[in-house]
Amino acid sequence: MTQTTQTNQPSQPVPGLGAPLSTGALLRALRDQPQQPLEFHLGGALLVPAGYHVTEVRAVSTEAMDCGGQAAAWRETVIQLMDGSPEEARAGFMTNRKFLAIYDRVARRIPVRGEAEVRFEYGNARLPAIQYHVDRLVADPGRLVLHLRTPGVQCKAGVLCGLPATDEAPTGEAAGEACAPESGCCAPQAPISLG
Repeated sequence: MTQTTQTNQPSQPVPGLGAPLSTGALLRALRDQPQQPLEFHLGGALLVPAGYHVTEVRAVSTEAMDCGGQAAAWRETVIQLMDGSPEEARAGFMTNRKFLAIYDRVARRIPVRGEAEVRFEYGNARLPAIQYHVDRLVADPGRLVLHLRTPGVQCKAGVLCGLPATDEAPTGEAAGEACAPESGCCAPQAPISLG
């Protein structure tokens, strides 16, 4: 892993982190770095101010069915962050070592899975709580920056329903087992009258 020790070194993404980022990959990357302040950025700007707390770690299991009738199940790790007090903000950012100590304490008590995608949830009085995906971890001189990205919504059965193809849509035999393009399963439907 890349370790930043000189102050004149440029920012470098930590190798081996792809999207979606697994819990295990993030933890390995953070453990491989020297102790440094850990910051959370969105769109190139600081999102979570200094003094934040890790208030909760959730091991989430989801079972879902898309509009094309395809069932899926997956796991996620959701780590909730919360603003600290003004005194805590003056003390600075939590280090990666303290973050890992909190995570490790939680993982001894609940079944967090390394292969589960990791997301960070953050909100405050000005921002609604949102679960952000991890885009990349960058080792800057004197700090580690986790760059987050906002979640999006997509039709998981899009190709089956006649929408343009994407890299994440099912193909092949699975594509023939769900709704037909003319069914309109992914299109807006007229409201149903109940009276």
